[in-house]
Amino acid sequence: MTAAPLSAPSLRARLSRQFALQTMVGLSLVCGAVYLVIALTLSSRQDDTLVKKRATVLRLLNEAREVHDVAGIQHLLSDFLTGHDDLSLVVRQRNGHAVFDKNDPDRPDAMSKRLVFDVRLPDEMGGSGRAELIHDIRKDEALLSRLWWTLLTGAIVGTLAVSATGFMLVKRGLAPVNALAGRTSELDATRMGQRLDLTGQPEEVLPLLLQFNALLDRLQAAYLQMSAFNADVAHELNNPLSILIGSCEVALRRPRSGAELQDVLSSNLEELRRIAGIVADMLFLSHAERGVTARRAYPTRMAELAAEVAEYHEAALEEAELRVEVRGDARVSVDAGLVRRAISNLLSNASRYATKGSLVEVRIDRPNVDLVSIGVHNKGPVIPAEHLPRLFDRFYRIDPSRTNADRNHGLGLSIVAAIAKMHGGTATATSSEEGTYVGFTVDNRVEDPALADERAQPW
Repeated sequence: MTAAPLSAPSLRARLSRQFALQTMVGLSLVCGAVYLVIALTLSSRQDDTLVKKRATVLRLLNEAREVHDVAGIQHLLSDFLTGHDDLSLVVRQRNGHAVFDKNDPDRPDAMSKRLVFDVRLPDEMGGSGRAELIHDIRKDEALLSRLWWTLLTGAIVGTLAVSATGFMLVKRGLAPVNALAGRTSELDATRMGQRLDLTGQPEEVLPLLLQFNALLDRLQAAYLQMSAFNADVAHELNNPLSILIGSCEVALRRPRSGAELQDVLSSNLEELRRIAGIVADMLFLSHAERGVTARRAYPTRMAELAAEVAEYHEAALEEAELRVEVRGDARVSVDAGLVRRAISNLLSNASRYATKGSLVEVRIDRPNVDLVSIGVHNKGPVIPAEHLPRLFDRFYRIDPSRTNADRNHGLGLSIVAAIAKMHGGTATATSSEEGTYVGFTVDNRVEDPALADERAQPW
């Protein structure tokens, strides 16, 4: 039983969460920038105020040098501070005696800005002293505090509002995906021709839909091929099984002599061997499709292998009034047994369809340093182009009447293609008025360093 996949956050939730996070970060940066600009502006204004008031204090104290009493100086400075509730001033002589002191002792030092500078006093007061201007910044700090809370509240409310809107937009944007999920659930094996509609779909979803429809095309082709394969298997096995059953029923209807039973058993044995051959070929193809590779041996001359196979088929070729020649050669590291079997299937195929009295050629060539091609060329009827791509399908026959089905069960060329795949190559077929060529290629690249030099030798 397949375990249920671990649940993951929905795409809508993830997009909404990321959208909310980006909104919060963006608003926070904007609000922080506004707060910083205003805070710097207020601080600069405070500094400018202190500088300007220092110039005024210096001017007043310069004028006050004509005034020789402390009371007169205090009067001038008091008039200066009139209307400036946020300013305080302390003027002291060099000995620390206060000439003028108007400061709020309850004001925290953190809530004030100070500017200390030297001043000139009347000669009776020592001629010089120090002044300290104090700017009360509590109002500005209160303004910044209100601004801080206002911006924070605005950022939170803005984030919530934008997130809610974003959630609705994401939901609306993902509606086509949800609709696709519904249409996908309607697909089943009884309606293999259905495809997902691409009309009006978002640009980002179109590549996925195209790939999905292409996958459905491949699945439909595989499903139809599997259905045809099942029908072909049933047909191929039904004939010999029917013969076996009928033969046994006839033999059991009345007593038979030992000789008669021996004839029946011999006939049944032929059919059983035919069934065993079909099953063995199907098992071989199954192994090849699962990715089994050929066991390559030391480099072998292909011409020698082809000559051995041709000699084995000599009787059948003579019966069909055919001559065979091996042309070309190459030394390749292959599974010799599999290659013999492939060449044997190709010669057997050619002997059935070649024109009597013609020449059958086993051609061995090297298209490039990495590939070796092996094939059989014969004169005979031209195979229509529409049949060529399917020649290597299992149980495929150009003749729908299944002529010679008792000797040929339609797996020969499929095995050739499988052997080519096991050697890293492919099967090919061409047909024209000049003849029909069916063959396969073998990948000549060898990983074993001891065999690499052999691969490079031209033959």
